Amino acid sequence: MNILLIGGCGSLINNLIVKFKKEGHRVYLITGDRYSNAPYQRVFEKYNFPYDASCLKEIFESVKADVTIYLGAFDTNYKWENEEGEAVQYSSGLMNILMSHSMNDSGRFIYLSSEEVFGLGSENDLTEYDEKTSVNVRGMVLAQAEEMCESYKTYKNMDVVTLRMDHLFTFPKKRSEARDIVAKMCLEALEQNTITINPENRFSLLYESDAVQFIYNVVKAKRHKYSLYNVSSSKEIDERTLADIVAKHMDSPIAILNKTAASGRCVLSCKLFESEFGNNTICDLDKVIQKITTFMQKNRYIFLNDLDKKPPFYQRLLDKAGWVIHAIIPFMENLVAFIPFFMLNNRAVGSQYFANLDFYLLYVLLFAIVYGQQQAIFSAVLAVAGYIFRQMYDRTGFEVLLDANTYVWIAQLFVVGMAVGYLRDQIKKLKRESVDERDFLSLQLHDIQDINTTNVRVKDALETQIVNQNDSVGKIYKITSTLDQYSPEEVLFYAAEMVSNLVKSKDVSIYVVSNSQFARLFSATSDKARTFGNSLRYGELGEMYEVIRNKEVYINRKLDEQYPMMANAIFDDNDKIQIIVMVWTMPWENMTLGQANQLVVISALIKNAIIRSSRYLEALAEKRYVEGTKILSKEAFIDLMRAYLNAEREGLAECVLLKILVPPSEYIQVGMKLERLLRESDIMGILDDDCLYVLLSNTQRNDSFYAIKRIEDNGIECEYVEDGVRCLHTEEI
Repeated sequence: MNILLIGGCGSLINNLIVKFKKEGHRVYLITGDRYSNAPYQRVFEKYNFPYDASCLKEIFESVKADVTIYLGAFDTNYKWENEEGEAVQYSSGLMNILMSHSMNDSGRFIYLSSEEVFGLGSENDLTEYDEKTSVNVRGMVLAQAEEMCESYKTYKNMDVVTLRMDHLFTFPKKRSEARDIVAKMCLEALEQNTITINPENRFSLLYESDAVQFIYNVVKAKRHKYSLYNVSSSKEIDERTLADIVAKHMDSPIAILNKTAASGRCVLSCKLFESEFGNNTICDLDKVIQKITTFMQKNRYIFLNDLDKKPPFYQRLLDKAGWVIHAIIPFMENLVAFIPFFMLNNRAVGSQYFANLDFYLLYVLLFAIVYGQQQAIFSAVLAVAGYIFRQMYDRTGFEVLLDANTYVWIAQLFVVGMAVGYLRDQIKKLKRESVDERDFLSLQLHDIQDINTTNVRVKDALETQIVNQNDSVGKIYKITSTLDQYSPEEVLFYAAEMVSNLVKSKDVSIYVVSNSQFARLFSATSDKARTFGNSLRYGELGEMYEVIRNKEVYINRKLDEQYPMMANAIFDDNDKIQIIVMVWTMPWENMTLGQANQLVVISALIKNAIIRSSRYLEALAEKRYVEGTKILSKEAFIDLMRAYLNAEREGLAECVLLKILVPPSEYIQVGMKLERLLRESDIMGILDDDCLYVLLSNTQRNDSFYAIKRIEDNGIECEYVEDGVRCLHTEEI
């Protein structure tokens, strides 16, 4: 599958990348930051784009992900220091992601939320249907995000799943990752040798590795019943107990202090998730906390020296007053420039050459052209004040105010200044918009070039993979098609050898189901592959039987040596198990979903070969058997003996030949009696001496004693052919 992960760098997303790569999936990544150089695990392709990028739609279209996972509540791109500001960015980013996803129908969308949507606790476990009660900004934003996902599921008909993680905690590698309650307790213990708790608080902790497995269970599920699941370890613990565990593993004595604060119980009910996906948590809380405390103490310089230092007072003052200073500067320039224009205007009054020159108008036009309408108005006000002040040299202020020319001049000054300032502002706005549009289009072009470069690289990688990969479908088909060159009797013998070559395991066995209870070993490539013996009650294989019965590949994740590492069943047209293929040895890194899918493809191709050989043998049934019996004719029995002897020489099978001491006239009568005494995998036939023989398949000399005794107890004489098989091997092959 193609998996698209969205989120900032951190332990959780890196563990998800490792998990999906190990299972054989192709992982893509959107970092949420255009200039991200964070240490992510290697992925197939990484896109450094913010969540509000307009090209997100093209990325979804290019990746065509089967499953998209957005880290949501655990996205490290959001620090939540300025909660109000980041709340808007978070909501708009999620909206753009959901919109881009819905426009491309990009498979399942998984959103990770947290228990923070419940601000108030409850004495009962909180279910998916309980009302969200968070009162802080982050909790309310996460609650709104859940509602947003539900809305897109309903109105856009998207496959959306929200996983609400219950008190997720991780293994921090630096101070910025110490965000959960466990890491915060360890950090407080390192800094102050104390841990402050509220003993009434109770909750359930979910370790990151368990969370990754739970997420993977949802990813690999073909379908799901609900759109919201609580994911919890369901192991309740209180703050006092947790603090005691942390203090126990610290090197120095730790004082545990109680604080007075709102308390409550916040444990999420995981029953809905368990009923559908199971809940097999493997985290040992005491051991995990011991590892965390040991690491943090060993690297205390990383966690203690990475403190956020406050800038000096003057720097903080400049930061806060910077915008004020920036806004005041034009007004200061205006005031300073007013002085020389005031002096020039005073000198021009009564001058023969400059009397008609209006320096105030030039002054207003200058600032209207340079700074725009706002400064034009301010300079006009200063000019009016200067004009009135100069006129009061010769007249009283009352006379100046009654002079109509004064108002005409003021109107002229403001009209010209405001008009020029307005035009300047509009021209600057148009230039700014054109620059923004150019930058936007340049950015779009750059994004398209990046996406195109990525697509070309992905295409080339896929072409190389298809051509060169040893496990490609083309090469698998080429190898499995070699079964067609064998005779119908030999197909299953060499199928085991073919599976061994494809899965790179020397221990492969094939069992053929003989009835509703037993499966008989038909072919095996080693003694290890014969661990279950020649006969097997396949219904007693426990978990392995339950898995293969549901047409799924069994993977031995517990590495139980009593079971094969991987197994798959081949079904007939009536959905009954016909053949069981077992792979007994396999490297751990190859036990992935991709390898399991490969085994399914191989099994399907084997089935096709078996069907062809079975139909061929059925068509020749009249010529192969002595009429009215299940005794093979001479030619058919020789062909079958040849197949078994070749397989025995290759180490794929074992066989024993018995000679039935009866005259030819009694073949039919004895043959009918032998049918009830022999296994379905045993064969009767006639050789060149016209005597009746029985071939005991997958049987050694020591095991044939029981078959001989059963035959003789029913009044039929027989003897073991000491060198008969080898003699036939010499003559016929």
